[in-house]
Amino acid sequence: MTRSLIATAATILCVSTQIAGAAEWDVSLWGERRAFTEHVEKLAELVAEKTNNEFRLNISYGDLAPSRENLDGISKGSFEMAQFCAGYHPEKNPTITVLELPFLGVTSLEQEIALSLAVYRDPITQIDMSRWNATLLMPSPLPQYNIMGAGNLPSSLSDFTGLTVRATGGVGKAIEALGGELVSIPAPEVQAAMASGEVRAVSFAPHAHMAFGTVDQGSWWTSNLNPGTVNCPVVVNTKALSALNEAHRDALMSSVDEALDHYVAYYEGATMDAWGPALAENEIAVLTLRDDIIASIKDEVATPAAQAWIEEYSARGLPAQQLYEKVIAIIEGTEN
Repeated sequence: MTRSLIATAATILCVSTQIAGAAEWDVSLWGERRAFTEHVEKLAELVAEKTNNEFRLNISYGDLAPSRENLDGISKGSFEMAQFCAGYHPEKNPTITVLELPFLGVTSLEQEIALSLAVYRDPITQIDMSRWNATLLMPSPLPQYNIMGAGNLPSSLSDFTGLTVRATGGVGKAIEALGGELVSIPAPEVQAAMASGEVRAVSFAPHAHMAFGTVDQGSWWTSNLNPGTVNCPVVVNTKALSALNEAHRDALMSSVDEALDHYVAYYEGATMDAWGPALAENEIAVLTLRDDIIASIKDEVATPAAQAWIEEYSARGLPAQQLYEKVIAIIEGTEN
């Protein structure tokens, strides 16, 4: 073989090796880039940097699947990574819904991260998610939800009776305890629903009130109801994760903590810095409920909701009491 042919063959071999070593994952999110997706964006950036762009996460906002079908898409292998919220389909992910019980008492994003990861890593949860060929990668920690409403500012708890509210999970239980009527609408549709009067109020964290336009439609906001939050994991297709070469897998897994740190800094900085001005610009009246009213609502909602959750999922064969006690022990700092 001539020297030129040898050089050509070597070049072809090198290119083939690079192609074989490259990996691209499709990532299914929804809405638009916002605080809720900053850790996924940061993860993609870090993975690309660590692998010299040999492993890329191609992020899509709503083009791959509707938000409530992301877990199904992971199960089918339609894409390799996705974000979903447990309350969208509790029957598909019962173990995670323990994190959405109302008035658990979580007080910070850091505590929400630690609690979520503990539940995600529990063998009970991993078996649950294996039904969908899914591995939980990281949470999307959110602060306590509050209600943005349109129309007259409620002057008493009776004004919540019959109020149509978009809410999910345990937050919805608190809304029902106030006498509200729950309406199930995907997040990207809430602004139009408020404008048309289909719903009069929406329960979100601050970033979502801004991202999905409810702050533009609302006239009042509950500053301290704090009934709970939703749990929205980032999940990967287990087979795809197993198929990654060691370098790419290490790049992915070693970037999770940094991505979450970035998320918290972004939320507590840019997002919350914009929240106060957004309320002022839209002349949103702030409704602060008295401590005794909050305590009364919590007493009425928290224990019955937890007991109902335990009974329902215990009847389905889930060690629900064990999982709930673990969550409470972590929150109270008494876990062994």
